[in-house]
Amino acid sequence: MSGRSEEAPLVVAVDGGGSKTDAVALELDGTVVAEARAGTSSPHAIGMDAAADLVSGLIGSLLERTGPRPLAAVNLYLSGLDLPAELAEFRAAIAHTPWAGATVENDLFALLRAGTGEPDAVAVVCGTGINCIGVRSDGRVVRYPSLGTISGDWGGGWHLGERALWYAARAVDGRGGPTALAEAVPAALGLGSVQEVIEALHFGRLPSSGLARLAPTVFACARDGDAVALGLVDEQAEEIATMAITTLRRLDLLDRPVPVVLGGGVIGGRDERLLGTIERLLAEGAPAARMELVTAAPILGAALLALESAGADPSAVDAARSALEGRPAAVVPVPGA
Repeated sequence: MSGRSEEAPLVVAVDGGGSKTDAVALELDGTVVAEARAGTSSPHAIGMDAAADLVSGLIGSLLERTGPRPLAAVNLYLSGLDLPAELAEFRAAIAHTPWAGATVENDLFALLRAGTGEPDAVAVVCGTGINCIGVRSDGRVVRYPSLGTISGDWGGGWHLGERALWYAARAVDGRGGPTALAEAVPAALGLGSVQEVIEALHFGRLPSSGLARLAPTVFACARDGDAVALGLVDEQAEEIATMAITTLRRLDLLDRPVPVVLGGGVIGGRDERLLGTIERLLAEGAPAARMELVTAAPILGAALLALESAGADPSAVDAARSALEGRPAAVVPVPGA
């Protein structure tokens, strides 16, 4: 807590991803006065009402620590708010709260702002899932439904884990070639065989979300030279690059030096093959673009956006960046990296 007056206004920012939700309260000079964290707030994972309750609980926790203060801005950025109907439903779910007028958007906006303040930019997140957004100085925005395979998406920890199990199962029963994943997948989940993994998923003893835990296993096997795992890493890199290049093309920005901001747990693991392949593909498909890795937690971008929406001075934005950029983003561990 700072020594400011209890009447001094605050801004509140929330960033919610597939695994955790961060919240922060700041004064208008960029001073951080309270922080809070909870699990996922993605409506796709816990439902819209539960997501709204979790976010409201976090904000309430912040305000308990700061004491009653005027709110100059409340900015909420959540994974799973991809469609206009979802944004509207979430706004309706918080309509009874003191922050009913909050800015509500997808968490990609927070990642984008954490990585750059440029008006023309693209951001790709690859964590539990994958998503992309692009913005242009004239107000144009390109975004994707990000609803998994039904909307043309592939990638992130869950899809990597699902594909790893697919290859492991086929290796065991003879429909596919050999792969180290056949032993590594059950070992990573604490089970004795691929058959045990299949049955645990089928009978609900292992939630399907647990497949995301296999992403580090894919990278570890790839680093050891397993051909199947190497193919999965390359496929993930190609999908990330494809989303970025497609978005640049749709915004007519392929020939401009635009930042492509990359973040999320899979990217944050800094696997050399993954990042090297993304960089090569970007150089081929959008040679003027430059790749920017976000190592800070996206709550940084959410906080900067909240301060800017409240009309804070640039010095306050700089102060908040200095205070928050040391908080690392969640990563998928990459053995040996």
